[in-house]
Amino acid sequence: MKHDPQAFATPSGILIEKDVDVPMRDGARLKADVFRPKGTDKVPAILNLGPYQKDKLWVPPPNLEEAANPYMNWETVNPEWWVPKGYAAVRVDGRGSGQSPGQCEPWSLAESIDFYDAIEWAAAQPWCNGNVGLSGISYFAINQWFVANHSPPSLKAIIPWEGFADLYRDAVFHGGILSLFMPNWFVAHLMHHLVGRASQIHPDAWQKNTLHFWLSNSLDSGAFKGSQAQWDKITVPFLSVGNWSGMALHLRGNTEAFMRSPSKHKKLRMQAGTHVHPFYAEEARADQIRFFDHWLKGIDNGVMDEPPVKLAIRKGHDEIEWRHESEWPIARTQWTKYHFDLSDPQPDGTPQTGGLVLDKPAASTARSYKATGLGSMGSTSAASSQVMGGGIKPGMGVALETPPLAEDVEVTGPLAAVLWVSSSTEDMDLFLTLRNFDADGNEVLETGQQGAPVPVAKGWLRASHRELDPELTLPHRPYHKHQRRLYLTPGEIVKVEVEIWPTSMVFKKGHRIRLDVQPRDGAGSASYMHYHADYNTGTNTIHSGGEHESYLLLPVIPAK
Repeated sequence: MKHDPQAFATPSGILIEKDVDVPMRDGARLKADVFRPKGTDKVPAILNLGPYQKDKLWVPPPNLEEAANPYMNWETVNPEWWVPKGYAAVRVDGRGSGQSPGQCEPWSLAESIDFYDAIEWAAAQPWCNGNVGLSGISYFAINQWFVANHSPPSLKAIIPWEGFADLYRDAVFHGGILSLFMPNWFVAHLMHHLVGRASQIHPDAWQKNTLHFWLSNSLDSGAFKGSQAQWDKITVPFLSVGNWSGMALHLRGNTEAFMRSPSKHKKLRMQAGTHVHPFYAEEARADQIRFFDHWLKGIDNGVMDEPPVKLAIRKGHDEIEWRHESEWPIARTQWTKYHFDLSDPQPDGTPQTGGLVLDKPAASTARSYKATGLGSMGSTSAASSQVMGGGIKPGMGVALETPPLAEDVEVTGPLAAVLWVSSSTEDMDLFLTLRNFDADGNEVLETGQQGAPVPVAKGWLRASHRELDPELTLPHRPYHKHQRRLYLTPGEIVKVEVEIWPTSMVFKKGHRIRLDVQPRDGAGSASYMHYHADYNTGTNTIHSGGEHESYLLLPVIPAK
């Protein structure tokens, strides 16, 4: 099925050029659709490049703030809104996807080079003013970081909207533990292109064994370098947008960007809710277009004179309050240690419970739990069996709670936990879940990125991956090397520092803050399960008190 280039105008006056050739430096020609205003005025271009098929119509949910139209495409800007405001929207099918020939290599060095060529091609078009911006959700945010590694001269600003920035740490291996979302994502799009309608165009695409490449690089040995933001090289102006409930895919990349990029013109927006609704909301589009108007059109609208950080402070049950800050993490943060108190079972006598207390217990104590019984290791259904609803089941980890809070406590920022642990075997997986329970013992959940209810925050670490990078580690954000495995000696007590992805929550007076430490995925993990392989087979022990200072570090924010 061959698509010849064609041009036509929509009823709303948008000129559409379909299946335009975009030449690459190696002679390949990718296919693009260009949506632009009619006339001779030169306008900036907003680009996307990826595997989601530019011709595939997206029918949005009925409660989206932008109305469905024939030109909507998954996770990309809506031409019906942007083009009348003086922008061109350019959608490029990446190699081996949609109309473009070749072999798809998602988020690879090769794809980022193609993206560079597409940016420079767009800037040179007679309808373009020479300024190119990048905007889009997820895939169309992620590869913005990777092409920005190369500093294309015509790339003037980017808006990575919920986009991870390190394929290894953010997406494929969380704390060294394989996340099933990525293998499932790859297989889904492999099927789209080999079994779906796309197979009528390029039936031999997607032969590259990307999945094998990912899984065979379970240490960060350098193989993923083209799929990791090189922060020292990313100096382009950017508006980095994260989602508190994107805590197993994108969230970490958006905050790391603001912390580590040397760009002199950077902004951070942290929001809540589902994956697509905020991008198309009127309030969010106002943030986007003001940023692009400044950098792509040279309009002095004051956007860069405003505080650089905009945070949706969560109050529970999806209630938020927007607040501006001058930095991230917030300078007035009171970094507060909640120590593990394992001295006595809770009043109900449950042995797998403990306390979170402000004063470090003087005596050393420990709690053990079995990590066996996780099901067959032969299929992903084994991982599905790991989902735990409600409370901790006997023997499956330890739940630690504060007493009822005497006043509201706002927690906003990066989090970490320091644990002293041992195991009867050579390794152990730590799955940490931060939860919010009201005075009646009911959990307060939020609408997650995938629409399902989620708890407050999550973190993960395989104990053999505990080695830290001393140059990048911060007390509130451990940074692991993932370059070798330091296996445990059975019974050996070691210190591990677990990164918990950033969050925001106001825990109300009378509520309890709870931390679950488990050998498998806990509450709210349904969309982002992990494959534990066969490392969770023994008895694990957490030690606290005395010489073993195990604690949860929370970024407590006092009122301004």
